[in-house]
Amino acid sequence: MIDALDRDLLQILARRMALVAEVAAYKRQHGIKIRDAHREQDVLRDRHERAVELGLPPGEIESIFRVLLRSSRDHQAALRAEVPLTETAYTVAIIGGHGKIGRLLARLFGDLGHRLLIVDTDTTLAAPEAAAAADVTVISVPIDRTEAVIRAVGPHVRPDALLMDVTSIKAAPMETMLASTTASVVGTHPMFGPTVHTLQGQRVVLCRGRGDHWADWVAHSFTARGLVITETTAAQHDRAMSVVQVLTHFQTQVQGLTLTRLGVPLAETLPFTSPAYLLELYVAARHFAQDPGLYGPIEMLNPRTSEVTAAYGVAVQELAQVIAGADQEAFTRLFHEVRTFFGDFTAEALVQSSFLIDRIVERS
Repeated sequence: MIDALDRDLLQILARRMALVAEVAAYKRQHGIKIRDAHREQDVLRDRHERAVELGLPPGEIESIFRVLLRSSRDHQAALRAEVPLTETAYTVAIIGGHGKIGRLLARLFGDLGHRLLIVDTDTTLAAPEAAAAADVTVISVPIDRTEAVIRAVGPHVRPDALLMDVTSIKAAPMETMLASTTASVVGTHPMFGPTVHTLQGQRVVLCRGRGDHWADWVAHSFTARGLVITETTAAQHDRAMSVVQVLTHFQTQVQGLTLTRLGVPLAETLPFTSPAYLLELYVAARHFAQDPGLYGPIEMLNPRTSEVTAAYGVAVQELAQVIAGADQEAFTRLFHEVRTFFGDFTAEALVQSSFLIDRIVERS
């Protein structure tokens, strides 16, 4: 009986997604944006209330509908709901198009109806040739090769075209692009990896270099596929990334290295894990499952790395001395100092981390 009801649920979900496709067509026809935050809140409030009336757990029901709304947005984006019917189809060359991010970008621009030229080490098409033929040339190569590729490609980009990159640092690549071409220049940094399940809500940083028309086009293209744009300068980006990436990756690496060298087998600790500790282990293990050739340059080439790692070392020593001295008063003082820094963000952190912990418990 339960299996039959589950199959009925799947049929209803399929019907719902078919209606979403009709909504996407209507939105595209009338120039309506995919996401309507007020409508989503109304839906979630209504489903929450109905769950209570039916004796269902409202939190879990709300989670289910959040997933449904996200998948609906993703489906609408794939159907080009935010792409005008009169949108110009451009030729987009992706240098490094067989890399993980390169493939994702190829899918993104392909979904939006653009023609693709893919260049990589295993293609017969050369980067200068592709850049000369393209309206948009995207540099998606390893960080330590980015500037050299830009210098090789830049002179071949037409003055009326666009040269853009997707590098994790921005100041140096932006300067190199501006110096290497007279074309429009935009720097971007996708703040997500190539294995994400959906582009909906993923963040992309955008730095305008030269040519607002093309910068607006990039922003619109990413937004149409469900991405969230953060506009900033190259210098501000690199300053923020010294915390968001360098500090975060560095502390994860220190944690992993410490765990490795303590001599306590990981399997020995797992039966004692709380969900919060398990979440930290997942983050660390996920980090070390990635390519060190990616993370090394991110940390080594950021102009503020030495400042960040030095501050981390000072904090480690200070806290270690407090704990070694069993100084509860000093420990409490440091605790409150950090709590004050986080401010109102702590309330959001408690809610969101509790949600993540609940999801981990569900899958254990």
